[in-house]
Amino acid sequence: MKLKPLTITILTFCVAAFSGMKAASAASFSVIADGLYNAGGLSFSPDGGLYVTEAGIGGSGACVPPASGQGDSLCYGTSGAVTKIENGKTERILTGLSSIALPDGTGAGGPRDIQFDATGKPYVLIGYGANPAFRDRNLGNTDLGKIIAPDFKTNSWTSVADLANYELANNPDGGDVGSNPLGFVIDGNKLVAADAGANNLLSVNTAVSNLQTITTFSEDILTNPVFPPSGTPSNEPAQVPSQGEVVRSQFATQPVPSSVTKGPDGAYYISQFTGFPFPEGGAKIYRVGADGKSSVFADGFTQLTDLQFDPAGNLYALQYANQSAWKGNFDGSVIKIAPDGTRTTLLSGDGLESPSALTIGADGAVYVTNRGDRPGLGQVLRIENTKSIPEPNSALGVLAIGAFGVAWLHKKRNSKPLIDRVVALK
Repeated sequence: MKLKPLTITILTFCVAAFSGMKAASAASFSVIADGLYNAGGLSFSPDGGLYVTEAGIGGSGACVPPASGQGDSLCYGTSGAVTKIENGKTERILTGLSSIALPDGTGAGGPRDIQFDATGKPYVLIGYGANPAFRDRNLGNTDLGKIIAPDFKTNSWTSVADLANYELANNPDGGDVGSNPLGFVIDGNKLVAADAGANNLLSVNTAVSNLQTITTFSEDILTNPVFPPSGTPSNEPAQVPSQGEVVRSQFATQPVPSSVTKGPDGAYYISQFTGFPFPEGGAKIYRVGADGKSSVFADGFTQLTDLQFDPAGNLYALQYANQSAWKGNFDGSVIKIAPDGTRTTLLSGDGLESPSALTIGADGAVYVTNRGDRPGLGQVLRIENTKSIPEPNSALGVLAIGAFGVAWLHKKRNSKPLIDRVVALK
C-alpha cells in the first residue's frame, strides 16, 4: 500500500548536503512583489508582463479530509488569483479561482502554475491535494485539480482538462488515489503536467483533449532513513517511530514529482520533491524521452520544486529547503547546472525561504516566488548577476548532461533564434 506523504507547496533545497557544490557569492536579489497569498508558479507573457499564481487561503465552504487522513480538514473558497507584475506595480487580474486550505490559510491547493502558448493564450493549473473522490462529492463543481484557460479581460475561464478526475478513474501508478498537480509546461499544442499526488506525468492535447499518462514514477527505497525524533510535531505522525521502537533500515517513500520543463534535446525534465521523511540529498531530476521512459538525469538534491532551462542550455533547479522540512529550517537554494554538468549555487538562504517556482526573464535574471507557503507573506524575487564563474570541481552527481546539451547548442548557433504546514500529497 502506498504511503501518503504531505508535501510542501513551495520548495527549495539544501546545498550543504551536496559536497560538490560551491556557493557563488556574486548573486543578489531585489523584491519586486510582496503580500502574496501562497504564491506559486510564474511566467512571462509575450507582452512582457510577469504573471504569478496565488493559491489563496481556502474559505468557509465545505471541507475535505487531508490526504494523510489526520489533522484539520481542507476547506473550500474562491480566494485563488492570478497577479500581474509590471512596471513596479502588482494587480490581481484574475480572481475568484478555486482554493482549498487549512483553517489558518496554509497548506493551500489552488492556482499553482501559469504558462502562455506561442500565441499568448494563458493556461492556469489548479492544484488540489486530496482524494479526488471527495472533490465533487463534498465541494460540488470546482476547478480544483484542473487546467483552465482564463480570459483576463472578462475575469472568466473554461476548463481544459480534469487531472484529478483522471487519477480517480485510472490511478496509473496503482497506489492510493490522490491528486495534486503542481507544475506544467506547454509543448506545441500539448500541455504536459506533473501530478505530485498521483506520481505521474500527464499530457493533454488542447485541440482534442485526449488526456493520457506519459509515465509514472516509482517509490524510492531509503536505506537507514532519518526520521524526526519521537514526540516531534509531524504531519505524518503514524510514520514517526515512537520512543524505543526499532527504526527500519529500509523505508519506501513516494517520488512526488513537483514540476516539469522541456529540455533543449526535446525531452521532459521533472523535478522531484520526495515524500516523507524528505531525505537530504535524496531528490532527483528525471529525464523522460520521446519513448516515455524515465531515467535519472541528475541527483543529490533536496526537495526540488521547479526547473527551468535558459536559452544557453543551462538548467536552473530550485530547492524548497536545504534540510529535511521537518527540521524547520526553510532556507532554500537556486542551483545552475551548465551543459557540461558543472553546478553553481547562485543563491542559498540569505532571505530565500521556502521558494516554490522560478522562471528566466528576457533580461537573463532569474525570478523566484519566495515564501510560497506563507499566506500574505509571499514574494517575487529578481535574482541578478547569475553569470558568475562556477567552481571547476562542482560537477558531481550529474549524469551525461554534456552530450546532447552541447550538440543542441551547436544547432542553436545555426538556427533562429509546492514547514509551517504542508500541502497534502499522495
